[in-house]
Amino acid sequence: MINIDSSYDLLCFLKEQNLIDEKNEFWWPNDNSFEILLGSILTQNTKWTNVEKSLDNLKKLNINSLEKLSNMNLEELIIAITPSGFKNQKSVRLIVLAKNIIDDFQTFEEFCLKVDRTWLLKQKGIGPETADAILCYSCKQEYMVVDSYTQRLLKRFGYEFESYEELQAWCEYGINQNYDKILTLYDYEITINKIYARFHGKIIEFMKRNPKA
Repeated sequence: MINIDSSYDLLCFLKEQNLIDEKNEFWWPNDNSFEILLGSILTQNTKWTNVEKSLDNLKKLNINSLEKLSNMNLEELIIAITPSGFKNQKSVRLIVLAKNIIDDFQTFEEFCLKVDRTWLLKQKGIGPETADAILCYSCKQEYMVVDSYTQRLLKRFGYEFESYEELQAWCEYGINQNYDKILTLYDYEITINKIYARFHGKIIEFMKRNPKA
């Protein structure tokens, strides 16, 4: 394993592995911001393949807005998201979240523009990782998601962190400090938000391919 002094070094290493299809700009397998919001809740404690089944069920029911979700029959929602597990808990939290967004931001578009991490962390069932996934992938804000894959990969390079925030800060710092260098790695305009998204995605894809490397 190569020597890694910063998250910039790690990004360069991962970029050489061709881990992400360039068509997926932000890596997240869905580019629909509302579905990303749903997926970030549904993916808790389950595999993404299960989430896709739940999202397909919601599509069939034409649940494509906050208004429709907030007014959805609870039993119908429970059945729709059953593949994702924790169906009773997640269904209640999704409806409450939709209602809270409408109450505080009126529209989903305003939510994406104005929501902050503090507001999200006050919502039932949303912790740091879920909040940052919503901010990064759904709202396109400059937050990097870190998770167990990130912790495990960095442990291979001799790094251990005491908290989610410490790990996140380490990852974001190296990117921000070397932003000009990163721009030369890509042959197109790329924002900090997109770098965070792709960096997170590269880590996950690398770990899936190299679970014991």
